[in-house]
Amino acid sequence: MVKKSQEYIVKIDTLNHQAQGIARIDGFVVFIDNVLIDEVVKIKIEEVKKEYAKANLVEILEKSPYRKDPECPYYYFCGGCHLMHANYQHQLSLKKLLVEDAFRRIGKLSPKINDVIGMENPFRYRNKTALPVGGDYKKPQIGFYRKMTHDIVDIDYCLIQHEFCDDVIKGMKELIKRHKIEIYDEKKHQGVLRHIVVRNSFAFDEMMLILVCTKVPENLESVKKDILDKFPKVKSLYLNLNPKKTNVILGEEDILIWGSSTIKDKIGNLTFEISPKSFFQVNSVQTEVLYRQVIKYLMNIGAEVVFDIYSGIGTISMFVAPFCKKVYTIEIVEDAVEDAKKSSKNNGISNIEFICGCAEIEIPKLLKSEIIPQAVILDPPRSGCEKQLLESLIEYKIKNIIYVSCNPSTLARDSNILCSNGYEILEVQPVDMFPQTFHVECVALFKMEEK
Repeated sequence: MVKKSQEYIVKIDTLNHQAQGIARIDGFVVFIDNVLIDEVVKIKIEEVKKEYAKANLVEILEKSPYRKDPECPYYYFCGGCHLMHANYQHQLSLKKLLVEDAFRRIGKLSPKINDVIGMENPFRYRNKTALPVGGDYKKPQIGFYRKMTHDIVDIDYCLIQHEFCDDVIKGMKELIKRHKIEIYDEKKHQGVLRHIVVRNSFAFDEMMLILVCTKVPENLESVKKDILDKFPKVKSLYLNLNPKKTNVILGEEDILIWGSSTIKDKIGNLTFEISPKSFFQVNSVQTEVLYRQVIKYLMNIGAEVVFDIYSGIGTISMFVAPFCKKVYTIEIVEDAVEDAKKSSKNNGISNIEFICGCAEIEIPKLLKSEIIPQAVILDPPRSGCEKQLLESLIEYKIKNIIYVSCNPSTLARDSNILCSNGYEILEVQPVDMFPQTFHVECVALFKMEEK
């Protein structure tokens, strides 16, 4: 019987979908952070559940040849990264293993899975971050949460964020002290400043700064002046009001308090308008790699009419538009659709029809009106596709589906539904959009089997 606080020596068998090591003690599963496959380690049991236990790493007795010292001093405390203790090439191998495991365990499938396409420089790649704020105005804390907690790890910089973000972290701590800004306490549900959201453009010298507050700060005008003096790269400054007792970062109301309503960024040769709530891939460099894979699949199909579902601000649509006669996009967020329309016009693209609505409702409407695509591109949130949407694609026997996914687990689940209803999965191409973390993006190609 595994006991809490007891120490054991174990060998790591494999990693789970969150890059935690899996070991067994008399057949009982134990999860351990910051270990690698085949390492022999001493652990201390932290928590015992009915079917598994969690343990802390005490000592590495036999080290993996792929282990390295993390570049970040906050790594073992912060919950933002998970694989920085492995060299980068091994990270890519592990991510392929995680994708294979998801398809085998959840999807009950064994498709062709290519090697993960990595980055030349796997640091400083993120163009967006949400920084929780804690402490008080005398000693403010800005950083990230410890894993599985809401305890803030106070940081001065982050190696996977744009360098502009470091300036904001240091500068906002000074401004909070100077203006005695009241910081939100989520336990008491009191205070004003909750989060600082930073969106950086890699292609242009622009930054959007969003102060997430429970109410309008009393000294907002003086705070605004100091922000603009301190951060000359800010092109767009927003106040987002979130008065609710919730874990959701952004509230419903965005107030533009200075500058442009959007910032611009580029993927390839295309320029996009980005507003506060618009979805835009966080890794601009790898996004182009990802979308080139989508184009490759489309060109092999020879599709003339394409549906882009969960289209966001239209990044995929605009990439594929030159290779099709007509693209129909479906997106539920109205601001994102408006940004997409602006970007399409600015990029001189005229063969896209933008539809604002719920994909599960709009797609059946298009199909019933006999607008039948040769290919559908799916790019859903982490939760995957709604079953109703998949059922519509199955019902109308859409010949080709290109599925872009940031979550191998839900991709595998949805693949099982499609492959149980007449589709064959031809290939899965993982792309490392999130180096140093366990997250991995995939593009999967499905074809309706001919009977």
